[in-house]
Amino acid sequence: MDDKILHTLEFSKITYKLTQHAATSLGKAAAEAVRPSSDLETVKQSLQATDEAFKAERLKGHAPFGGITDIRASLLRSRIGGTLNPGELLEIAETARGSRRVKRHILQLHSDDATPLLAALAEQLSEHKALEDAIFLCIDDQGEVMDSASAELAGIRREIRNGEARIREKLEGMIRSSSVQKMLQDAIVTLRNDRYVIPVKQEYRSHFGGIVHDQSGSGATLFIEPEVIVNLNNKLRESRLSETREIEKILQKLTAQTAEYVDDLLLNLDLLGQLDFAFAKARLAHAMSATMPRMNDRGYLKLRKGRHPLLAREKVVPIDVELGNDYTSIIVTGPNTGGKTVSLKTIGLLSLMAMSGMFVPAEDGSQLCVFDAIYADIGDEQSIEQNLSTFSSHLTNIIRILKTMTPKSLVLLDELGAGTDPAEGSALAIAILEHMHRMGCRIIATTHYSELKAYAYNRKAVINASMEFDVATLSPTYRLLVGVPGRSNAFAIAERLGLQRGIIDHARGEVSEEDMRVENMIASLEEDRLGAEAERHTAEALRKEMEELRAKHERERAKFEEQRDKLLAKAQEDANEAIAKAKREAEQIIADLRKLAKEEGASVKEHKLIEARRKLDEADPQLHKPAKSGKSKSSSKPQRIEPGDEVMVYSLNQRGHVVERSANDAVVQLGILKMKVALGDLELIKGAEAAKPQQQPKQAASLKRTRDENVRMELDLRGANLEEAFLEVDRFLDESFLAGLGQVYIIHGKGTGVLRTGISEFLRRHKHVKSYRIGNYGEGGTGVTVAELK
Repeated sequence: MDDKILHTLEFSKITYKLTQHAATSLGKAAAEAVRPSSDLETVKQSLQATDEAFKAERLKGHAPFGGITDIRASLLRSRIGGTLNPGELLEIAETARGSRRVKRHILQLHSDDATPLLAALAEQLSEHKALEDAIFLCIDDQGEVMDSASAELAGIRREIRNGEARIREKLEGMIRSSSVQKMLQDAIVTLRNDRYVIPVKQEYRSHFGGIVHDQSGSGATLFIEPEVIVNLNNKLRESRLSETREIEKILQKLTAQTAEYVDDLLLNLDLLGQLDFAFAKARLAHAMSATMPRMNDRGYLKLRKGRHPLLAREKVVPIDVELGNDYTSIIVTGPNTGGKTVSLKTIGLLSLMAMSGMFVPAEDGSQLCVFDAIYADIGDEQSIEQNLSTFSSHLTNIIRILKTMTPKSLVLLDELGAGTDPAEGSALAIAILEHMHRMGCRIIATTHYSELKAYAYNRKAVINASMEFDVATLSPTYRLLVGVPGRSNAFAIAERLGLQRGIIDHARGEVSEEDMRVENMIASLEEDRLGAEAERHTAEALRKEMEELRAKHERERAKFEEQRDKLLAKAQEDANEAIAKAKREAEQIIADLRKLAKEEGASVKEHKLIEARRKLDEADPQLHKPAKSGKSKSSSKPQRIEPGDEVMVYSLNQRGHVVERSANDAVVQLGILKMKVALGDLELIKGAEAAKPQQQPKQAASLKRTRDENVRMELDLRGANLEEAFLEVDRFLDESFLAGLGQVYIIHGKGTGVLRTGISEFLRRHKHVKSYRIGNYGEGGTGVTVAELK
């Protein structure tokens, strides 16, 4: 990409903003060096990395880039044998540790929420924990070599401390002496040239042997090393030289250890720069409220509410523009300071940002194109003092563009043809636009010439656009209106400012009839546009309301279906449980019957047992929606049943005669049995129906039981009174006798014993009972009476 276009569109200001969001010098260097790419896959990959970093920042916060510095110079010096100082080694260790932290942070993020591009970079980061530990063991946070670096260094420093203590002890003993104090300028011990001295007055120089190391500016004070400590200072000096040599050995050893990993560490620096660069782009996107655009290489761009990234968000007016499908060229007209140049720069700068892998300040759904080059001839609007040199400058730039542009280029032209005679300038502008248009590149041009409006109308794939102007306030709105040419507002502005009406009418008369038709057409188009825009807003509001209602209806319908399914599932589950329980009881009864048949020698036919089991299996409930029509038994007309009437017992599918009747039930004679039946279970048989011969009931519901039928062996009377108990026991004994059972169980409970006594008395007189007894242990005890049948 030509550096001139980057300068024209102020791309460097974007890269400066980007560097402010980088955490390391490596990321800042990558941000400063970023350039737009013309390769679609490269751009997509760069945008994906930004998107992953944006997601990582949102989910996990800032990546831990602390401590990472650019250590390339130190690494290269270690490679050629130079010895690194403690500060340089400390930076290497901190960078290696920071690299390890970044790697683990990104890989953990990737395991929680996929970030494949960042994870691929992090995977390549090598870890050098041994080198880190070796350096941190020897060098502290202030960059000083510690005593723990080696045993020799620890011993030398111990000697140094002891030597310093001895020297100070001797000197302090001297300065405390009253005879010496009068010779001293100050009673202190100080250092000169790393040797301990005392400040002695000039006149007492001869009283002290030793070496003079310095004197004051006035010459009145001499800094003398007394003879008594010269040897001690010499020994201390030797120890310090030994310390220096030992430190040098330690640093050389650490440098050699570092040199073994130079290639790995250099690669780490490159990877860390790329990662920091991606996170910097993500942070810039957050600061700009930017979104990721969709990219293509077919010359199509569509900006939705695009904003210039260098203007304050609360002041900038977003633009909507589409280029590359129905039309490839846009001719923008409008007043000065109306925002034409800003719109051009917005389109160009957002394209450069996207091609550099950055998000753009626009709404979701925006699309941008990867152009092979972007060209621009953009300059501020000139006054009437424009001269040939200005025109020549613009034309020279346009000639350069014409020589290098391709069908895959984007060309931005501001005030095309300005700076010369209007007639010649408009003709030249049309010729230049026509040449570019035939080549097939994408063009956005601004102009004041009305001839270019007509050119846009007469050319396929070329469209007019304008910057909206509010005549009421005499100010531009900075809105870009694609499809509507700009109109001249000079007369309207003059009238609003108070120019005499006669002058304005005279001016209108000077305008050609053709120009007036164009202006009237533009005014009509603008009026239609405003009306259509109002209707669109109304339709949009209605659409949103309908969508909300539809969404609400869908939520309610889904909730109803969910509740219905839950109820049906619960009902099915309850029914299955009831059937399963009934089957278990039936199986137990069949097992008991088989056991009884063996014990009593009675024959229970196996095929009937199988048939009974099959009917139980077929009794599984199937849930269906209830029918909306049909009459139930309870809906029939009330009927009067009296003793002696012939009735049908629904539950038994058996006819009988009413013997007694009470308020809610009746005693019915069914063959040799009498049974107490609820009135709701009876239907009166009248007239001819009663005269009909009695139909043979279904065998499965017949009360004429044989020993082959399934009859229960126990009767539960708990809660019944004596009268009800006698009826139930009589019926139960008849059925059991007909079924050939030898022994039955009557459960009456323990209670007060009244029911047990009454049942015993009833059994004693009953014709089918051979004997009876109280239940044994395991049979229910005194709560059960066991009857043996004849």
